Amino acid sequence: MPDRASVLAALDAVLDPKSGKGLAASGLVQALTVTEDRAGFVMEVAPNETALYAPVRDAAEAALKALPGMTRVSVVLSAEAVAHAPARRTASLSPQAVDQTRPKAPVPTDRPAHVRRVLAVASGKGGVGKSTVSVNLAAALAARGLSVGVLDADVYGPSLPTMLGISGKPDYRDGMIEPHVAHGLKAMSVGLLTQADDAMIWRGPMASQALTQMLTQTRWGTEDAPLDVLVVDLPPGTGDVQLTLIQKTPLDGAVIVSTPQEVALADARRAHALFQKVKVPTLGLIENMSGPIFGQGGAEAEAKRLGVAYLGDLPLEASVREGGDAGVPVVISDPSGDVARRFADIAASIAQALEL
Repeated sequence: MPDRASVLAALDAVLDPKSGKGLAASGLVQALTVTEDRAGFVMEVAPNETALYAPVRDAAEAALKALPGMTRVSVVLSAEAVAHAPARRTASLSPQAVDQTRPKAPVPTDRPAHVRRVLAVASGKGGVGKSTVSVNLAAALAARGLSVGVLDADVYGPSLPTMLGISGKPDYRDGMIEPHVAHGLKAMSVGLLTQADDAMIWRGPMASQALTQMLTQTRWGTEDAPLDVLVVDLPPGTGDVQLTLIQKTPLDGAVIVSTPQEVALADARRAHALFQKVKVPTLGLIENMSGPIFGQGGAEAEAKRLGVAYLGDLPLEASVREGGDAGVPVVISDPSGDVARRFADIAASIAQALEL
């Protein structure tokens, strides 16, 4: 099986078009992972150099695939204004060295080109069905005649490819990523750039850079056909990815998903507090998995305490899970069902709040 040395040697056979050195020698190989029959790394370049380095990324993938025993390869091209000098270790961390290791705050920018509204779907806690809600909510908004995109911002555990039944690397044209289209939704996820069972071993700054690239370099809309709303499925918590999104694009609103239990509601309060601090309006709370197993009414009571709208409850039903596993959201597979009706009501409230 290939080892780290043979992988680096293969990558050094691919030349950096700027320095003329091999990719590893040029410092372009970041977060390299080599395990048994697979290898992957992040190649960070300046935003205006993505077109230059797209064929280099393809050449790096080809070089790795040519190694004996190598069956799975992932090379992520991340656009960020960074220096490409190899990292150097120091024996001790002085205050200056500590400052140099801190990730730089993203530079605030405008919303993605040709996107009218950006809606974040968040939760303070994992496992509450936020991604399921995001996909079905996007489908319900599209059913209203809107042009809708979905961005899977959970770079550590992307689920959008499975839930929409999409796979394969997206096309890359004129320096822009062409999103996949499934069920009328434009979709982008880091899961489309990696193998389904790959572990994304990225530090916070790299995760933030991956989100920035997908957000700003995906062709969500055009001047003639703008996207009405981009639904961003955030990872749980209030960390780097959430802050990057907030700093990179103006958010028109956020929806918080929670289950009825107090342990989930406590984290929902933290998510709401984050949006309050950065002056992003919380459009409301959604209670997912509502019913006899996990309880009912907790999110509605919490919405009243927080002074935000209660958007509705969604029952714990097998059809929702089956739709996600099959790659067909329940809003599409059973449009006249009870769950689809509930999503339609929630979508109507959100569309009104966003003035769509």
